[in-house]
Amino acid sequence: MSGRLRVVLLVAALALLAVAVLTLPVTEWLTTLLAWIREHREIAWGAFIALYIVAAVLLLPGLILTIAAGFIFGLPAGVVLVSVSSVLGATAAFLIGRFIARDWVAARVDGWRLFGALDAAIARRGFLIVLLVRLSPVFPFNLLNYALGLTAVRVRDYVLASWIGMFPGTVLYVWAGSFAQTLTAAAEGDVETGLAGQLLFVLGLVATLAVTIVVTRLARRELDRQLEQAER
Repeated sequence: MSGRLRVVLLVAALALLAVAVLTLPVTEWLTTLLAWIREHREIAWGAFIALYIVAAVLLLPGLILTIAAGFIFGLPAGVVLVSVSSVLGATAAFLIGRFIARDWVAARVDGWRLFGALDAAIARRGFLIVLLVRLSPVFPFNLLNYALGLTAVRVRDYVLASWIGMFPGTVLYVWAGSFAQTLTAAAEGDVETGLAGQLLFVLGLVATLAVTIVVTRLARRELDRQLEQAER
């Protein structure tokens, strides 16, 4: 099978999966899989990590899995599992976006005006920008994994910044899930995050403001530099 054919097939599969997420009972399916994982404790850790990675690659809602991890595994183990799984899943999608499905991802972010500014800023401050967008609630997690693969950020910076930026949310939602009454309630997000959730939301708003300021300043500097070169 040629490289081009593999890309076409992958793009088609991702498109079909995107439609499936919108039209099929994905939450119910994930709940069924999570119930199976809960019943098979001997392989639960490995199965959960594999499910989370697949969910990230297939653009499925990872928040369901994060909250459910608190219910199934408890706070300490759940945080470890989600932290590892989310970074592995985000990295897998990032690498697919960079090396395999680049054209498909580029088409998805073509109308996303903010992404152009992010791309230019990441070229100069990759770690900082990735960290801020991970903290911000404005940027969609699953699409961002693929979109960042189009930028010049180094894999090392992407992985470390993603892990740090996602960690506060991981702790919060795993903690909330640990108090869920049933697996169904956890999978449906029927949990209370209380004051901690409000504080995380404020942190996300601060990160959104920060990334906007940083991106704007870097974009202005780049524009000034290009104008200076044009005048020479």
